[in-house]
Order: sequence, then C-alpha cells, then structure tokens
Amino acid sequence: MTQPSMPVVSANTDLHETLALLTSQLHPGANHEEDLVFLKDVFSEKSLCYLMKIHEKLKQYKKQSPTPVLHNASCLAEHLTEELQNRLLEEKEGKELLLLLNAPHIKAMLSTHDTVAQKNFDPVLPPLPEDVENEPEEESVKIVRLVKNKEPLGATIRRDEATGAVIVARIMRGGAADRSGLVHVGDELRELNGSLINHKRPDEISHILSKSQGSITLKIIPAVIEEDKLKESRVYLRALFDYVPLEDRATPCQEAGLPFKRGDILQVVSQEDATWWQAKKVGDCNLRAALIPSAHFQERRLRYRLKTSSFPSIAATYERHDRDDSDLEGKDVAGQRRSFRLKREQKNSLVEPCTPDANHVDFLIYEEVTLYLPGDRPRLVVLLGSLGSRIAELKQKVIADNPRLYGLAVPHTTRARKSHEREGVEYHFITRTSFEAGINDGKFIEYGEYKENLYGTSLESIHRTLLQNKICLVDVQPEALKVLRTPAFKPYVIFVRPSVLDSEKKSLSSCSSLVSVAVTEQDLMDMRQSAERLEQRYGHWLDYVLVKEDPLSAMAELHAVLERVRLEPQWVPVSWLRTS
Repeated sequence: MTQPSMPVVSANTDLHETLALLTSQLHPGANHEEDLVFLKDVFSEKSLCYLMKIHEKLKQYKKQSPTPVLHNASCLAEHLTEELQNRLLEEKEGKELLLLLNAPHIKAMLSTHDTVAQKNFDPVLPPLPEDVENEPEEESVKIVRLVKNKEPLGATIRRDEATGAVIVARIMRGGAADRSGLVHVGDELRELNGSLINHKRPDEISHILSKSQGSITLKIIPAVIEEDKLKESRVYLRALFDYVPLEDRATPCQEAGLPFKRGDILQVVSQEDATWWQAKKVGDCNLRAALIPSAHFQERRLRYRLKTSSFPSIAATYERHDRDDSDLEGKDVAGQRRSFRLKREQKNSLVEPCTPDANHVDFLIYEEVTLYLPGDRPRLVVLLGSLGSRIAELKQKVIADNPRLYGLAVPHTTRARKSHEREGVEYHFITRTSFEAGINDGKFIEYGEYKENLYGTSLESIHRTLLQNKICLVDVQPEALKVLRTPAFKPYVIFVRPSVLDSEKKSLSSCSSLVSVAVTEQDLMDMRQSAERLEQRYGHWLDYVLVKEDPLSAMAELHAVLERVRLEPQWVPVSWLRTS
C-alpha cells in the first residue's frame, strides 16, 4: 500500500496554510499513534490558527515598513501660517489656506499625526525600584505599576483574619485595576509606592489610593486563581429606593459605592458577591462599575430594622402603599363626573391592610426591567394627580387635540341618560343590577356612588379603546394600579402635581391661576402634602413626574411625553414580556 505523497510547500505558502497541510498528513499508525493524535489535536486548535494568521499579518506589516513622511507637521503648519500672515493676502487661495491652517480641527489632526509619528503616546513611567531583584520572595512577588487619574482605582481591600494580610476583596468592572488586568481578587498587597502597608488599616490604605495621582507602584503576592470565564451581566434593575453610600456604614468602601435615586435604571455587571453587587447607572458615561447592596442583603437588614425598631414608621414606609389613600378619594375621578367617594372591591386588592408584620412585608428594593419597543398594540397611559392638578382637563384636552391617536375609557353609570347624551360616548348607561353584578365579577377597576347613582371605570372599556389602536388615557386612584399593572396593559404611569413652593407669594398666585379660584395658604399646604404623600406611597410605580407650572406648558410637556411613549423604547418589568 503506497503512502500519500507530501504536498509541495512553496516559499509563498502562508504559515497557517502550511499548518493545515501538515495536519492533513497526520495519519495515526501502529507506531506512535498517541503522539500523532496529540499533534493533530494541537495543530487543529483554532487559537493556534488565529495566532499563525496574526503572525503573518505582522510579517506583512514589517515588510511594508510604513513610515510617516513628516514628524513635525504641526510646526511646519505654524511656520506657513506666520509667512502667510506677514504677507498681504490678495489672492483668494492664500486667504482660504490661512483659514484652513487656523481651523481647530486641522490643528488637532496635525497634532495627532505628529504624536503617532513620533510614537510618544505611551505613558512615561518611572524606573522600577533597584532592589526588586534582591527580594527574597522574587519568584512569588509581582511588581505592578498603574497609571491613575482622578478616578478611583476600582478595587476594595480587606484584612485576612487568619494571617493579617491585606487582600484584594473585589475588582470593579471597568475600573483602572480591571482594565490593567494585573490585579486580581485574592492578591495580597505588600507595599504601596515602596512603603510597607501591613501595619495600616484597610480604610487608611484605601484613602491613600484614592488620593494618589499618576503612577502607583504595588508589590503583590499573586493569588492562585482560575481563569475568569465570567462575562458582563445584562441584568437591568429599576431602583425602588434611594441609596447614599456615604451614609451606609455597612459598605466595604464608601467611595466605591454607587449613589442612586428611586427610579434609576441600574445595569448589574457582577453578582459574584452575595452581599455587594457591582453595577452601573444606565446613561452614565462612567465605564467603571460601583457597589450596590444586593437585594437579599438589603431585604435582610430592612427586615432586621423592622423587627428591632420601636417606631411604626419603618413598617409604614414599606406597607403604606397597600393602604387606602382616603385623603385623595373623590378628587378628579373622571372628566364627566362630579366628585364622589370611591369604594373599592376588597377582593381586587393584592394585599389586604394589616398590622405591620416583619414576616409579611413586601420590601421595595429592585425590580428587574427590560426595554420594551412599541408594538402594534398601544399602551395604557395612567394619569395620577394630587390635589389641584386637574388632570381630567389635561386628559380631555389631549384627546380633543388628537382623537385619532388617543382615547378614553368611557365610564359606566346607573343614572338616567340625558337628552343630549349618547350611549357609549359620555357614558355606558346600565341598570343598577348589572352594575352590581359587574362589581361582584371584578369588572371595575374603581367605582363609587354619587347622589344614589353608581359610576365606575371598567376593564372592558379600556380594552375597547386599545382595540381601536388608540392609546387609552385613564385618570384613576393609585390603588387601581394593582389591577392595571399587567402584561395586557403595560401601563405607563404619569404623576401630575401642581408647582407648590413653601410659603412664597408667587406660588400662591400661580396656583390661583391653575385652579381659577382663590387659594389660601392652607390650600397650598394641603396640595403640597397631597403630592408628597402620593409620591412617597406610590413613587415606585411612577414612570414620569410632570410638574404643572401652568396649563399651557403642562399640555405641551404631556404631549411630548405621550409621543415618546408611542414611538420610543421604554423600561418595563421583565415579567410583562415573559408572560405576554
């Protein structure tokens, strides 16, 4: 049996092609079969092929030997500019050349060219310490030099309780330490800028690092670590509480904490630490991740505070959103209705009012969200208003301005139809028996009684408007959100509140113009407290807060918000898309 002939390899054959031909000739035989299989596996590795291709590209680059024509283009341009300025520029071309040479973008381009041509863009680092080679632990010691600007180093440290060593506790994704790739979790720090740090507390070392500028030299005993195979997370959370790291004594490093407000969208990039996650704020240009309390840790310490506190206000903070807001009942329930006191069907409540119990508190911490692209079916827009906001008028004006895009949920009533009214336009007129049956079946998101007649907004009315391919606008009491926050509606919640300033005459006059009646200081206080209570209790459900300075500006702002809801992606709970 004849052996296959070896392929002819010329001088022009690329290295990776030669490797492929060699691999094709490796046929395991009786002798040295294991060695041949091993060689074939090695030569077939994709990483090796990629390295060969990179090698060839570098060889081609070396053969071409690209060199810049000039190293001082900026200086030549300056000399030419001086010459042109010293002469009388009567020619059009000379004036145009002078303008071009003085243009900022041309100067920047020439400066960049010279920087690259002179190859002086690498950071200039001081020499390594002379005594590095004399270290007794030379084989295990690593000298790391980092160039740091005003940003934090992006690492936290801790003291090992057993050995007393200063250990790197965590590396912030995107920070200076992470970008260098030279510092890892578990590394032991021995020296900082040539000074021993074993006797210093971790907070003292962190303070020195935060104040250091320019070059930082670290002497490190590397940790035995496995290859990091973790990729950056794509988990997005909406914060449901405010967080100030400088006020949190539990954080391992206050400077490394990420401050955020309720409603901010956070991208969690690491959940390796069960207590402190690493996250970035969406929209923040800072690439470095920072620390936030994990959901489990935040809930655990809130539950502990609730158990140990003698003040009921802590429990109320997390349960008050489950209670009736009796101070707001009966205000602006719908545009076509008189004021009446709302009644809610108890079985529609997701959480019954109860005595604060640490074992049954729904803590507001984070909500996982994702971007929702507007689809064929419009979203429901819910308007919530505090005292004095007059949201019914805003709603009616928006619909009147563009009835093709927006519609309302026509309410139901048991009163008799007037001569000028039309069924399904002002109201759906039904019997009291039918209305009460709808209440028992849970068909109304809210209802009430006025002058012995029932009024209410039904789920069916909302669906009917959405099926007409219109954005449905409803103004309801905040408790109704428990029924409306579903994948079917995907509601966008807008809170409208009047601009009320503390004890200022201009606030008194501006609010008077809003409601067209005389407003007293007590009225202003009631409006302010109403807005604060609603935002405190239901702020975790709000997508937008519209401060109503005057009717015209409020209408323009509302139109702009509704246009964004209709056309632009919005953050919504992940559960709305997983179950829809």
